[in-house]
Amino acid sequence: MSSVPPAASAPVVAPRSTDLTPRDWLEAGQSLLRRGGLRALKLRPLAEELKVSTGSFYHHFRDFDDYQGKLAAYFAEDQVSDLIAALERATPEPIDRIRLLGQTVRRRGSSRIAVAMRAWAESDPRARVAVERHDELMLDFLARNLMATGFSREEAEIRAYGLITLGLSKVHAPHLEMSSLFESLLDILVARP
Repeated sequence: MSSVPPAASAPVVAPRSTDLTPRDWLEAGQSLLRRGGLRALKLRPLAEELKVSTGSFYHHFRDFDDYQGKLAAYFAEDQVSDLIAALERATPEPIDRIRLLGQTVRRRGSSRIAVAMRAWAESDPRARVAVERHDELMLDFLARNLMATGFSREEAEIRAYGLITLGLSKVHAPHLEMSSLFESLLDILVARP
């Protein structure tokens, strides 16, 4: 018997599961949009993102136009509705819900997808409708929670608008601490004179 240990073999890499869902494809599309905008949203990079062949795309979508329509709708409805429901389950406190929204947006990089969707909306009516619906849902969520603290509907909507535009801004302000800017603005907007 030899006391020589067996040769080390190359690590085995499991192939990507072919059981992808439409949501997997939509999430991958958002990832591409976040990183490179609409010009990055193409079938081959999408398949590469998921480590599958381009053929598997057609198990879920008729064609790329169908996919883009569903990607726009996903941004507007499913994703926002799921997030709002999760925030409402997470805490009964309205301001805590808004804080949690800000933390979630920062953690997920959601402002980058929102900016990319707005750029896409300039040339595609489906994206424009999606952005409008997204904004309607988010403004309503923020305004409802601000109203629960005693603000009128108008006061709450103005404050909600300010919070959303903070998330979309690309203002260069190196002297401000961006990681805490949302919290600071929220404190100002909910303070009573």
